[in-house]
Amino acid sequence: MKALVLEKIGEIRLRDIDMPTKPGPDDVLIAMKNVGICGSDVHFYEYGNIGPFVVKAPMVLGHEGSGVVLAVGANVKTLAVGDKVCMEPGIPDWTSRASRGGLYNLDPAVRFWATPPVHGCLAPEVVHPANLTFKLPDNVSLAEGAMVEPLAVGMQAATKARIAPGAAAVVIGSGTIGIMTALSAVAAGCSDVFVVDLQQEKLDVAAKYPSLTPINLAKENPVERVKAATGGWGADVVFEASGSMKAYDTLFDYACPGGCIVLVGMPAKPVAYDVVAAQAKELRVEHVFRYANIYDRAINLLASGKIDVKPLISKTYSFDQSVEAFEFAAKAPADVIKTQIVFD
Repeated sequence: MKALVLEKIGEIRLRDIDMPTKPGPDDVLIAMKNVGICGSDVHFYEYGNIGPFVVKAPMVLGHEGSGVVLAVGANVKTLAVGDKVCMEPGIPDWTSRASRGGLYNLDPAVRFWATPPVHGCLAPEVVHPANLTFKLPDNVSLAEGAMVEPLAVGMQAATKARIAPGAAAVVIGSGTIGIMTALSAVAAGCSDVFVVDLQQEKLDVAAKYPSLTPINLAKENPVERVKAATGGWGADVVFEASGSMKAYDTLFDYACPGGCIVLVGMPAKPVAYDVVAAQAKELRVEHVFRYANIYDRAINLLASGKIDVKPLISKTYSFDQSVEAFEFAAKAPADVIKTQIVFD
């Protein structure tokens, strides 16, 4: 079938490629409807690797997907033909030690869509395990369903933070993951969530949510702003969601004594980590790698209306315009948060 294929660095094409079309007994066949373009997709397109994950052969892109069930395997009882669904893109070895311990996102054998050498979901049809395919409620659209994947990252971060009701939080970075993390922090009980960035256009998107307070670090000192808002105490939780190496220069300064730092963004290179600064406040530092056991709760939050991701969908392209969509995403204006590819 025709799919969007990353041939090599800087070259993507819509072309025919062999993809599975028959579900196994525990799988479903899905007609793809919406796929979000993630920063990792663009990074593979531009650079050919993310850390140890290197594109060595043509690979179908895309991992933020939703669609409609076309066929179900013989053992599948929870889904039916015609169901609207979204798909968790990482397939672990369920017998591994990590999976048995509930940490299936950390299973070394996990096969994650559009992570070399695994094909992604930017194709008209995909086969996927039924237990990683989630039915969408009637009031959650397919466009919103394709946003569950990045929302799951934000919710994993909020879960790691162990947020107490009424806590104050700082999120560094107002891209897709930053805003998803901020909204998850609010849903988890934070009373004040400050979003810090350099790009005013992205902060303007965050400002659409009354529960978020944007801070432009090019115009004011964000640490002083947070300290002033918390009576000089500092934030209970600080989420680093930008991936910027510079963020680590002041990362611990935002936090209150005994607070928590959650590292969500992935810096391009090793960063300086001030151990003494963290020790002096006895900070707890958590790390996030994707998510586990989050998807159903993310869908519940969307259905309840407690999290609204619709303002984050900035631009859409048709599947036939997929190459153009990636070219746009690679140089997207600062006010663009999420670009989606939509199938007819």
